[in-house]
Amino acid sequence: MALHLALEVDGDFASLPDHVTAAERAGVALVTIADSPLPPAGGGIRIEAGVRAAFLARRTSRIGLAPTLHATVTEPFHLATQLASLDHASLGRAGWVVGAERSRQAYATVGEPPLAGAELRRELEDVIDVARRLWDSWEDDAVIRDVATGRFLDADRVHHVGFTGARFSVAGPLITPRPPQGQVVVIGWDTLGVTSRLDVALVGGGTVDEVIARARRAREDGAPLVFASVAYDGGSGLPVDRLVGAVDGVHARVSDLAVDLPRLLTETGPRPPLGATLRDTLGLPRPANVFANAGQEPTA
Repeated sequence: MALHLALEVDGDFASLPDHVTAAERAGVALVTIADSPLPPAGGGIRIEAGVRAAFLARRTSRIGLAPTLHATVTEPFHLATQLASLDHASLGRAGWVVGAERSRQAYATVGEPPLAGAELRRELEDVIDVARRLWDSWEDDAVIRDVATGRFLDADRVHHVGFTGARFSVAGPLITPRPPQGQVVVIGWDTLGVTSRLDVALVGGGTVDEVIARARRAREDGAPLVFASVAYDGGSGLPVDRLVGAVDGVHARVSDLAVDLPRLLTETGPRPPLGATLRDTLGLPRPANVFANAGQEPTA
């Protein structure tokens, strides 16, 4: 069984395309793009992860692009729109790493008090749920481009989501058509408490046994795929061969992509082929639209 390989990338914006295209040539399934709502510690500016992913969308052709967008400090409608736009720009290669920055300084950027515990978990659940509903708010065939009648879309196939969460509500619909993948691939840590809502759960641990135990729990909690997330600086410290069968992939947080990528490729061995979309690459089905059969009798 071959393991998928994902890389976390950050750092110099100018070198980012070269690093990511090198990863694509090597068969890396996706890159995750780290981010923070706070300015860099050393001063200066940071280009937001979603913008970096959009920059890479037309400079790559097969690798998945998954920016970290923080559900705690990002307006849910804008978050869903940005990710849908990324999926269109990349022709179906968008993912979303669910960020949950929860420091007082981060919440101060949006003028809200910090959340923790059950309130934080409910907020993350609500943001993921409304994003998925917004991606479904346009049915796949909503855009009809009927020249004879002058109709661009069928309004009956565009839906208000009418979502009410604990701290926000969204009427919808989204301002972009449904993403090419149906829904963007949702990725997040098993420690967030929302594993059942993820497509890919990231698990860590200091030992192989701990990683395997956390991977087992993530599957029991409903995650379709599980990746072992490891810090990599010339070696992960974990015998990757023991993870085969326990996880579906390795997510490497590298210190120097140019130096570490060749070693990492050797350590993790063969990789599954890249598909036309990120869901194809990962073997995830394209989700059915929750609004498509609304008001219709279910078929046998």
